[in-house]
Amino acid sequence: MSSTSSSATNSSRTTSDRFIASAEAHSAHNYHPLPIVVASADGAWMTDVEGRRYLDMLAGYSALNFGHGNRRLIDAAKAQLDRVTLTSRAFHHDRFAEFCTRLAELCGKEMVLPMNTGAEAVETAVKTARKWGYQVKGVPDSRAKIVVAAGNFHGRTTTVISFSTDEEARADFGPYTPGFEIVPYGDLEALRAAVTDDTVAVLIEPIQGEAGVLVPPAGYLPGVRELTRERGVLFIADEIQSGLGRTGRTFACEHEGVVPDVYLLGKALGGGVVPVSAVVADADVLGVFKPGEHGSTFGGNPLACAVGLEVVDMLSTGEFQQRATELGEHLHAELGLLAGAGTVTEVRGRGLWAGVDIAPSYGTGREISEQLMEKGVLVKDTHGSTIRIAPPLVISKEDLDWGLAQLRAVLS
Repeated sequence: MSSTSSSATNSSRTTSDRFIASAEAHSAHNYHPLPIVVASADGAWMTDVEGRRYLDMLAGYSALNFGHGNRRLIDAAKAQLDRVTLTSRAFHHDRFAEFCTRLAELCGKEMVLPMNTGAEAVETAVKTARKWGYQVKGVPDSRAKIVVAAGNFHGRTTTVISFSTDEEARADFGPYTPGFEIVPYGDLEALRAAVTDDTVAVLIEPIQGEAGVLVPPAGYLPGVRELTRERGVLFIADEIQSGLGRTGRTFACEHEGVVPDVYLLGKALGGGVVPVSAVVADADVLGVFKPGEHGSTFGGNPLACAVGLEVVDMLSTGEFQQRATELGEHLHAELGLLAGAGTVTEVRGRGLWAGVDIAPSYGTGREISEQLMEKGVLVKDTHGSTIRIAPPLVISKEDLDWGLAQLRAVLS
């Protein structure tokens, strides 16, 4: 891509300023977005209200694994829009069974409980684990414990922030929900010490995304799998960001040959078109639910199922996983050169997913994100010095190289 067609300029942003001022005045300030106002998008590119183009290297925190406006997903949604979009679960509809069956097959499991957002999937998993613990494992009433990892990000509902170690997410939102034990991420011995007879589940991200794309030590995930089997505890893998092709495998757990008891899916499952999430497990786990004990008006709606089914079909070929593997190797090789030059202090990740720690002398993660935006590349910072890179899996090598060139220019 030439800089004349792709990079942002420093010209006036009058229209953007109006949009941003209105948003600041009339919406709650629960986000701190970069000062760009997107008007349209296609593939790996977004265009703002002034007509400037930007390379999307964030992909909606992996919700846009298949790119903006993916034709297969848009066509699936349009076809369903003309038929029926919502029935509630009060009735069956003709897309539900196929979606659940195909998603279960993709995961190698027996049952699916569809929801909408990732946080809802986590909340559902908490309820599932507790009910399984009482009804199947035999834990005494109200004593169920779930072990989680420090640095986690599983959402921002009241229950979920109760086991967060991020004070920005927690502060002033108590009282907090009990029943969780927090151990250091990647520390198998600490996990072993935390599991008791009352433990019903271990809930972890195979790669911690919000924490800066932290990959656990080799052998950690197999160790978690072995420990949970030994102690009769559910292993719940939150693959909401890491799953569905992002790391070069369908699930990040596959890199270490691990199959959890429960998969939590979201983000890319809706293809960037509609919110779709799911809890996927075998019948001996999800079979604990009876009618009326859990639900969602919109969970598993016809439109969501139509889009989600197309996502499953796209992933079933392995094409996107292979693409993430090949481009991911190139991405990490190029980022490794920056680490060798001293402009970044560490690079982590797998596939088309990287956390890049910026050397303090070059600026904060936010400052680097803003400078990249001026050059036509969109990333997002986290935890002060880190930027996250996660382009759509459909990005071309040419565009990926152009984006990396802008990062090198900013850090030069």
